[in-house]
Amino acid sequence: MSSPDSSPTPTTAPYDPAEGAAAGLHAFDQVVAASTGFRSRAGQRGMAEKVAQTLAAATLGKVDEDTDPVRAIAVIQAGTGVGKSLAYCAPAIALALARNTRVLISTATVALQEQLVAKDLPALAASMPQPFRFALAKGRGRYVCRLKLERLGGLAEPEIDEEDPEDDLFADELPAMRSARETRPAHEVEARLKFYAGVAQALSSGAWDGDRDTLETPPTADVWLPMAAEAASCTGKHCPSFGQCAYYERRKTLVGAQVIVVNHDLLLSSLGNRLLPELDNSLLVLDEAHHLPATALAQFACRMDLGRHGWAEKLARRAVRFGSLLGVTEVADIPVHAKFMRQALQDVERLATDLYGETLRAGLQGAGRGASRARLPRGALDEALVEPLGQVAHHAEGFLTAMRCIAKALRAEMRERPEQARRLSTQYAQLGALAPRLESVAETAQLLLRDTEPGQVPTAKWFTLDLDGDQQPVLQAHASPLLPGATLRNRLWGAVRGAVLTSATLTSMGKFEFFLREAGLHDDEAASTLEVPSPFDYARQGRLIAVETRADPRDAAEYVAEMVRALVHDLQSVRSGALVLFTSREQLRQAVTALPPVLVPRVLVQTAMPRGQLLAAHRARVADGAPSIIFGMQSFGEGLDLPGRLCESVFITKLPFAPPDDPVGEARAEWLRGSGRDPFTELVVPATAIRLAQWVGRAIRTEEDRAAVYCYDRRLVTTAYGQRLLQGLPAFAFSRGRREEPEPVAG
Repeated sequence: MSSPDSSPTPTTAPYDPAEGAAAGLHAFDQVVAASTGFRSRAGQRGMAEKVAQTLAAATLGKVDEDTDPVRAIAVIQAGTGVGKSLAYCAPAIALALARNTRVLISTATVALQEQLVAKDLPALAASMPQPFRFALAKGRGRYVCRLKLERLGGLAEPEIDEEDPEDDLFADELPAMRSARETRPAHEVEARLKFYAGVAQALSSGAWDGDRDTLETPPTADVWLPMAAEAASCTGKHCPSFGQCAYYERRKTLVGAQVIVVNHDLLLSSLGNRLLPELDNSLLVLDEAHHLPATALAQFACRMDLGRHGWAEKLARRAVRFGSLLGVTEVADIPVHAKFMRQALQDVERLATDLYGETLRAGLQGAGRGASRARLPRGALDEALVEPLGQVAHHAEGFLTAMRCIAKALRAEMRERPEQARRLSTQYAQLGALAPRLESVAETAQLLLRDTEPGQVPTAKWFTLDLDGDQQPVLQAHASPLLPGATLRNRLWGAVRGAVLTSATLTSMGKFEFFLREAGLHDDEAASTLEVPSPFDYARQGRLIAVETRADPRDAAEYVAEMVRALVHDLQSVRSGALVLFTSREQLRQAVTALPPVLVPRVLVQTAMPRGQLLAAHRARVADGAPSIIFGMQSFGEGLDLPGRLCESVFITKLPFAPPDDPVGEARAEWLRGSGRDPFTELVVPATAIRLAQWVGRAIRTEEDRAAVYCYDRRLVTTAYGQRLLQGLPAFAFSRGRREEPEPVAG
C-alpha cells in the first residue's frame, strides 16, 4: 500500500507561475459563476487572487543543488463574511491538480474540519470541472486498536508470558481498570467492562468503524486510552489485525486524495515522520491560523515524572527478556541504564523537593484545584541539579538506543515468522506502551540541561506538584521553548515552499506584526500580507456601547459587584438571543447568583451542561419566540456562529486580558523585562486585541444581522491602549456613557 507521503512527482513540463496564478483565479471565477444565487464579493475574489499568486509562485519538489527553490507564504486576514474557505479552496485545488500535487488544509477546530469535509469540499467538487478527491486525516489516537479492544472486551485471551505468568502483556493498557478495581464501586467497574465488551462486539460485527468520533457517546479519556491505537505500540502490517485495522483503513483514503484536511496538532506532530505528504512538495493552507503559535508551544513542550519509576523497571525486565530471545546483544546494557536512570531521577526528585518543596506544598494547599508549580527564574538550573539530570539524559538515551535495536529485531522476526505475528505483535505493543515515557524522560532532561548564552532566548523550566487519584503527591519536571515563532521557524517553515495562513483575526490593533512574530514569519522574505475587510456594513448593522463603570476593573471585588448589577439590569431588555462572555468562573458564579427569578429561566449556563445540548436548547427557545441568554466563558467567544435572532446582543463583562501567568508566559515576560522591554505592551495588549475582536465578532454573522455589543470595562475608553483596542474592532456605531446605579430588579 502506498502512503500519503508518496506524493505524485510534479509535472516536468515547463511551468509558468503567472499562467498558474491566472488558472487558479479562473477556477475560482468558474465556481462562482456556476453557483446559483451566489453573491459576488470583491474582497473574496481579491483573496482568491492572492492565494493563486502565492501558491503558483512556489517551487515544488526536488531542485538542482545549485538552485534555490522559491518560497511563497501569504498571511491573509479575511473578515467575517468574506467566504475565505472558497477563496482558498478553489485556486489551491486547481493549482494542485495542474501541478500534480496535493493540498493540505489545516484547521484548529473540529467544527471547521467537519464543515470543510461535509459541506464546503463536496460542494466544490460538484462545481469544479476537474474532479478531485478529499479526505480527513486524524491522529492515530482517534482510532481503536483492535488487538487491545479484543483483549479488553473479552473476545481474546490475555497474552501471558510463560516466564512471568503474572505478567499480562496488556497490563499497561489497563491502569484505569486496575485503579478502579481498588477504589471504585463494583458497579462502575462492571459498567466499564460492559462498555468494552459492547464496542468490541460492535467493531467485530461491523456496526462500528473504530473511529472514536463516530461512537454515539464518545468515551472519556480514561476509558478511551486503554483501547486507543498508538504509534509506539503498533506493528503496522505485521499485526495480525492489520487487514481490519480502522486506522490503516482510513489511511487508504488519503492515498488517492488530492486534498487532505488535518488539524494544527497533527500537522506539527507529523513533521519529519512521513505521516502526511512532504511539505516541500505540497500546497499548505492554515485556516484559523491565529491558533498556530499556541499549538506550537503546546506541541513542543515536554515533561517527566520524577517520583514513579516502576514503569522503567518493568520496561527493562521485558526488554531484556524479549531482546535476549531475539539475540540482541545491546540488551546487556539495559539493566545498568535502567538502574542508574532511576537513581538519578530519585536524586532529581530529592533535590527538587529540597529546593522547591516549600513553594510547591504551599501552592498546592492554596490552589484549591490543579497543580502547584515552581518556575526556575531565567531558566537557570540550580547547579545541584546539573549532574543528576545529566545522568538521567545519558542513561535514558542509552536505554532508548537498546530499545530501538530490540524493536528492529522484533520487526525482522515478524517478517520471517508470520505464524508468530500475534505473539510478537503483543510483545512489541507491550514495549511500545511504555517507550513514550522513556522518550519523554530523555527529551525533558535534555531540554532542562540546555544552557542559555548571553543574549539568547532562555528555555522555560519549572516543577509541578499535584495529587494523583489516590491523593499521593506527584512531582514532575517540565521544559518548553519560550518563543513559538522561533520553534515554528526551525521546525515548520524551513520545510514549506508554498503556504497560505488565514483567519478573521490575524491583525492586532490594525497591524500584522504581532502575529508574524508569534508565527515565526517576521522578517521572512517569503511572507507577504493582505487584509480583506468584511463585506458587512457594521456602522449600519451594529452598535458598540462602552459602559463606564465607576469601579476600577483592577479592583476585582468592587468592579464585579457593580458590573453584575448593571448586567442584570441590562438583561431585562433582551427579547431574543443574547450572549454574555465572562473572563472568570467567579464572575460567572456571581452573575448567576444575582439573577432575579424573572431571569433565571431565560439563562443557559455553559458550565451546567454540554455545549451541544446548550446550543440546541438556545436555538429552540429563540425559534419559539422566547428570550434566551447564554452565559459563557472564553471558549464561547470564538467559533460560535449564532446568526440573526440567535444573538442580537453580546455583553462583554470585562476586557479579555490574558496575563502571562502560565510558566511559559511568565518566563517570556521575565525575559522581556530583562531585555528592557515591556511585556504588557508587547504581549498582553496585542493578544487581548485579537481575543476582543473574536468576542465582538460573535455579534454580526450575516449581512442581514442587527446586533448590539456592550462592554462594561471602562478601560476600553479611558486608557491609551483601550483606544488602540478600539481601532482594531469593526466600525460599529459607537456610544459611551457612565453607568449609573440601576434600580433593583423586581422579582
